[in-house]
Amino acid sequence: MDSGLILLIFLAFLFAWGLNRVRRAVRMGPVAYMGVMIVFVIAMLAIWGQSR
Repeated sequence: MDSGLILLIFLAFLFAWGLNRVRRAVRMGPVAYMGVMIVFVIAMLAIWGQSR
């Protein structure tokens, strides 16, 4: 497995943990949370794809 992909997976988990803490403080709904996560995953895959 590519080390860059492993790093992106780790960053995704870290981002999800941080966003969950922010979501509670801002009172974001589950739809907004899922939207932010989808945008994050697409952006990370685009960055990973550009580096290959």
